[in-house]
Amino acid sequence: MSLSPKVSRPPAKTTPSGRPVGRRTNSPFAGMNQGSADIRREPRARSEAEVKRSSGGRERPKKAKEPFHALKMQKALSAVSYGQRTSIKAKISQTESFDDFPLLPMVKDSIATQALSGMVDLVPTPIQRLAIPVLLGNETRAARRRSSASGKKAMEQFLLAAETGSGKTLAYLLPVLDAIKRAEVMDTELEAQRKVQEEEEERKKANFHALEPPPLSNIPHPTTGRPRAIILVPTSELVTQVGNLTKLLSHTVKFRSGLISSAYSGKVIRNRLFAPTGIDVLISTPHLLASISESDPNILSRVSHLIIDEADSLLDRSFAPSTSTIIDKSTPSLEQLILCSATIPRSLDSYLRKRFPDMRRLVTPNLHAIPRRVQLGVVDVEKEPYRGNKILACADTIWSIGKAAAEHAPGDSERAETKRVLVFVNEREKTQEVAEYLKSKGIEAVALNRDTPEQRQSETLSAFTTIQPKSVPQTSNDSSLSTSSSGSNYIPLNRAPSTVTPPPRRHLPNTKVLVTTDLGSRGIDTLAVRHVILYDVPHSTIDFIHRLGRTGRMGRRGRGIVLVSKNDRRDVVREVKEGMFKGQALI
Repeated sequence: MSLSPKVSRPPAKTTPSGRPVGRRTNSPFAGMNQGSADIRREPRARSEAEVKRSSGGRERPKKAKEPFHALKMQKALSAVSYGQRTSIKAKISQTESFDDFPLLPMVKDSIATQALSGMVDLVPTPIQRLAIPVLLGNETRAARRRSSASGKKAMEQFLLAAETGSGKTLAYLLPVLDAIKRAEVMDTELEAQRKVQEEEEERKKANFHALEPPPLSNIPHPTTGRPRAIILVPTSELVTQVGNLTKLLSHTVKFRSGLISSAYSGKVIRNRLFAPTGIDVLISTPHLLASISESDPNILSRVSHLIIDEADSLLDRSFAPSTSTIIDKSTPSLEQLILCSATIPRSLDSYLRKRFPDMRRLVTPNLHAIPRRVQLGVVDVEKEPYRGNKILACADTIWSIGKAAAEHAPGDSERAETKRVLVFVNEREKTQEVAEYLKSKGIEAVALNRDTPEQRQSETLSAFTTIQPKSVPQTSNDSSLSTSSSGSNYIPLNRAPSTVTPPPRRHLPNTKVLVTTDLGSRGIDTLAVRHVILYDVPHSTIDFIHRLGRTGRMGRRGRGIVLVSKNDRRDVVREVKEGMFKGQALI
């Protein structure tokens, strides 16, 4: 056995180039032959001379701290410049009343009598002041002049972007109805049908005493199965909400509308779409309408106005194929394409720039900002008395809200104001768990998710979209949150009696709670909701805006409460709260 001649030599202190050799610390024998146990040594701090040498003798400038650093790590939103917001504020201040819009008299009358009945001060919202004149064509004279010179009217493309609860539905619905009524006067098919009917009536009068019967006319209505305007929304709940508003306006404006969704049977959908009297406005979901247009493409042959409500949802991965198919098939006859949304994500912004580069964007100054009339509170679940029990913190918060209602009318719980609370969770399996726990604590709660039947969904949401006067006593047979005389909650019929939760000892009166996912945060006009509880911190900035946008609608005040645990993003919640206090857009 012979040793290597390098055993007796000390390790080289310098490299062939003259640089010192550092000690290797990544080998299993790197910590041997040391006088002190310096195995987990910290990196040596570099001197100022070494920093200057590495930077070429120049000091690196320190980057300014950007606002909303944590929010930018979430789903990014498209920014709106400060100068553009200032110019829009000056523009919308010029309109003070609905009378300033050049609408038809019948359309103007429907605003006060049907759409906004019961309101004392009828003042248009910022998005209505901004969008209605443009959609009516008052500010596109040059474009109309060019189209008339070419002999063909080009399709107009608009994007309406405004905060939640700002009246976007009425902003696009009034100009569309005005255009439909003006087109009826110039419609040659309707005029031809009217002449045929008049000739038949004259023939009947002339042949009244004749033995032969008058000829029957089997000519269908020109608009049968061929609507003039189509409104696309993502869910059946929004179909019902927009459809109800459209029906109200039809009492004064006199047009025919129909709403179809998966909540209706095939026979009902066929009767509404192919009614003998025709149809002018159709409200539907993209999947259903795209499947119908495959078997009957004639449905989209007469569409002049196509409205895509909640465009950020209808142009994402799940809805984009169906929505794009409807846009492509209706393009030949389309006069106006209107996209409507409360948020503009970066993905939607890039898609619109590629697909519709000439689209005109009508954006309100407060886009991507939660209104300052909505306050945000934070409950730390890790502190006393909850000790990490989030579901207990949720029940205790609701009890605190409910007690405030009883204090307004002590001893008379029937006349106290009913508090309606929305609780948002991230997973649909969690909705039923939270609702059952709240019931065990004496709180009237119901879960709403995709597994809930369609009819039950509409009944549940009806209690949170309408406001009841305080003088109306709350009966025990409520349509959405039924309770028995002993105070127990709604019991599904398919549940065995042995598994029913026993009635709680205490009961919170005049408080109704809806536990839901993002199903209840998109476009639903929850006008009666004053409190929103975020059981789970939302995954993105868009979810923050839509969930907190369920309260403080139409100028009312609201309050949001976030339950924060040790696994939640506290920095995101902190930046959202600071942005709401300053009135800044969450971008």
